[in-house]
Amino acid sequence: MMKKQDLITIIQGITKGTKVQAEEILKALTDAIADEMAKGGSVDIAGFGKFEGIMRDARTARNPRTGEMVKVAAKRVPKFKAGKALKDKVAGK
Repeated sequence: MMKKQDLITIIQGITKGTKVQAEEILKALTDAIADEMAKGGSVDIAGFGKFEGIMRDARTARNPRTGEMVKVAAKRVPKFKAGKALKDKVAGK
């Protein structure tokens, strides 16, 4: 499993910069994507996928412990749809 530090090391190797600079690049990228999703927008990276912030409607759900029906408020949730190139790469095509 790849973790954040592994990504930072890869970015550092590509940019030939410091680990601090690589971490700043990764943080800027993830912050930019998250900020756009929080506004309800989307970030489409051709060949990789589309990140979206979508609204989930309010609903009534059942508490599994008590069986009681509870109201769940509407909220914005993250959504990711993989692009064709990513799907093909993962499938080994």
